[in-house]
Amino acid sequence: MAVESKFDPKDMVFRHLGPTGLKVSIFSLGGWLTYGGTQKGDVVKECIQKAFDHGCNFFDTAEVYANGQSEIEMGRALNELGYPRDEYVLSTKIFFGTGRKEPNTRGLSKKHIVEGLKSSLKRLNHDYVDIVLAHRPDNATPMKEVVEGFTQAIRNLNLAYYWGTSEWSATQIMEATQIAEKYNLIAPIAEQPQYNAFHRQRFEVEYAPLYDQFKYGTTIWSPLASGLLTGKYNDGIPEDSRFATNKDFFENTVKQLQSPEGQAKIEKVRKLTTIAEKLGGTVTQLSLAWAAKNPNVSTVILGATKVEQLEDNFGALKLLDKLTPELMEEIEKILDNKPAGPATFGRDR
Repeated sequence: MAVESKFDPKDMVFRHLGPTGLKVSIFSLGGWLTYGGTQKGDVVKECIQKAFDHGCNFFDTAEVYANGQSEIEMGRALNELGYPRDEYVLSTKIFFGTGRKEPNTRGLSKKHIVEGLKSSLKRLNHDYVDIVLAHRPDNATPMKEVVEGFTQAIRNLNLAYYWGTSEWSATQIMEATQIAEKYNLIAPIAEQPQYNAFHRQRFEVEYAPLYDQFKYGTTIWSPLASGLLTGKYNDGIPEDSRFATNKDFFENTVKQLQSPEGQAKIEKVRKLTTIAEKLGGTVTQLSLAWAAKNPNVSTVILGATKVEQLEDNFGALKLLDKLTPELMEEIEKILDNKPAGPATFGRDR
């Protein structure tokens, strides 16, 4: 019996996730700080449906998001929407656990990699995820055990197809890859780092060898710098904003925003807004398109509490082709923060 397709890519752009054959939409949807926490039920389903309707095929969550509730909400929504499993890519992350105090319910021991992922799948009500990420490096667990754990989850237990990393150093990723090659284990294929116009050093410089040597993929988070690049903080902190509703979590961020350096960033956002308006878009769309323009970005993870936000976010697609080299250089002058590469001592190629 033929499966009825529900997916229409429209004008979405797709890229390979790292060195694999798996293709993901350039814009995707994540559940950090939203689904299972401040947003539940129909709102989650409506946001996922809106993303899917725009050609988004990649959805990201983690065991720690809302202590497992994000996985429950996103999994339920995907199942209720009835999308064929081969039409979307699902990702979760293992490390922090769900708030339990037993010592083996967090970290990257073989036990938690396997048992944690099994628990995630129960919450998601899915048989497998396409990719499972190590949410942080675990200095208390030997790297060989970490790689063996993810290999077991994929090769022996069929709990995932691929594994990757999140907020790992380039050195740690290289170590894991070398161990995989040496012992016939499965290497990680993608990193989930923070990347936006105000946070560039690690992505553009530290990870550069990973792109060249391994074609390492990236699923970037915080592309709007926690909302700073939307312009909504230009005149203070709105009561319904993320900074206001998550005061404890963003306390240091708010202090930085109110500092001279933070005010300088706001002035840059104002200048970027002028460029965006000339292009017929918003500064939110421009900021997302700027991130997606980097060829080393596999997918830009969006976060939204309502469908109207997603509607605006996906408008970034229409700006991609408008970001000419000349315009990117103009943006670079406004940002004035391009990371310096490694010292070459006059030995440039």
